[in-house]
Amino acid sequence: MEYVLRTVEERGVRFVRLWFTDVLGKLKSFAISPAELENAFEEGMQFDGSAIDGYSRIVESDVLARPDPATFEILTWGPTDAISARMFCDLTTLDGTPFAGDPRQVLRRNLDVAAAEGYSFFVAPEIEYFTFASADPTNVVPLDDASYFDLTTDDVSTDLRRQTIQHIESMGIPVEYSFHEDSPSQHEIDLRHTDALTMADNVMTLRLVVRETASEKGVHATFMPKPLVGVQGSGMHTHLSLFKDDRAVFHDPDRPYRLSDTGRSFVAGLLAHATEITAVTNQLVNSYKRLIIGTEAPTSVTWAHNHRAALVRVPETRAGREDSVRIEYRSPDPACNPYLTFSLLLAAGLRGIREGYELPDEASDYLELSRRDRARADAPVEALPQSLAEALDAMERSDLVRETLGDHIFEWFLRNKRAEWDAYRSQVTPFELAQYLPTW
Repeated sequence: MEYVLRTVEERGVRFVRLWFTDVLGKLKSFAISPAELENAFEEGMQFDGSAIDGYSRIVESDVLARPDPATFEILTWGPTDAISARMFCDLTTLDGTPFAGDPRQVLRRNLDVAAAEGYSFFVAPEIEYFTFASADPTNVVPLDDASYFDLTTDDVSTDLRRQTIQHIESMGIPVEYSFHEDSPSQHEIDLRHTDALTMADNVMTLRLVVRETASEKGVHATFMPKPLVGVQGSGMHTHLSLFKDDRAVFHDPDRPYRLSDTGRSFVAGLLAHATEITAVTNQLVNSYKRLIIGTEAPTSVTWAHNHRAALVRVPETRAGREDSVRIEYRSPDPACNPYLTFSLLLAAGLRGIREGYELPDEASDYLELSRRDRARADAPVEALPQSLAEALDAMERSDLVRETLGDHIFEWFLRNKRAEWDAYRSQVTPFELAQYLPTW
């Protein structure tokens, strides 16, 4: 706190922006002057919780935003004559109780549960997104025709990605890789692994930085999972690591793929509860247009060593880093709420450890089969939900999801997403008009 107060004074910061998210993971903010900063640390800043979607439907009351000084960073965009900084906040009720509608508090609570069992949880997401000439939904124009790892000339896409990385790293977020992805005008930024709470904050920051940097260039960036037909969508493959006493508990040099029994139970937990958590890891109607056969996106509840269509993958470790065994969960997309997503991945894996779940056989032979073909082949694998409606049905039956998210968020999320599905299925799409109007 003292560092923040001193830095604000020394750097001449004019505005301190307090950040938090709603239940869906949309970033919210209000600004305070430096004169209010000490009071914000000591007492919190009161605001009307009923103004935030997802906060008011169960609890209509004022809440306190308590800034986390560990998240203080100077913003690297905007007017140079009015320097701004930001901090993420934890939300509490007026009596200091963690606010049930705050996704950051949900993740804190689940990390505390893991810590009580001796575990610390680290994640490293691979975040994909598209850039288009504008946000006009009737005229979606990619900025390039490049593909995976293509080295393009110094055009707007390359320059934009370079500036985006510079802005991200200036916010104290280390980037491990960045490159052009498979689809036209699609990019990927991989963040270096860190604890789950810091990473959720980093994901929220990255999404804003990507959009702000694109806007400065007069273009539009989107984390919509599937904006283009006929090409791959954007995922957020998430690498998971669990530590106990500074030891990577997924590692055992004497087991296949060096995956320990603890790691096998963690993977088994992810698989056992995969359908239940999919509504959160893939929360949009559009999310399920990415999860289709032939796009390297998972469609079944399977695990594999190398196959990239598996839901869970145990990647090969590099020479000299054999103990850095990690688990990759491949269904989430970049439109998810990272606080809730990381909470559920942790909770599912820990339940697998606690209850000694058995890991099923590797199922790489069935990964490219459709649901119908799997049934014909008597393939022993379960399909991921194929629509938001299916995912919500599975979530609604889940005691694990309710327990992890809490009643407030669990019930509001279901209501909100049921309404989204109802609105979607009542629409008449251009596909239907083109397919049926001329002949029926």
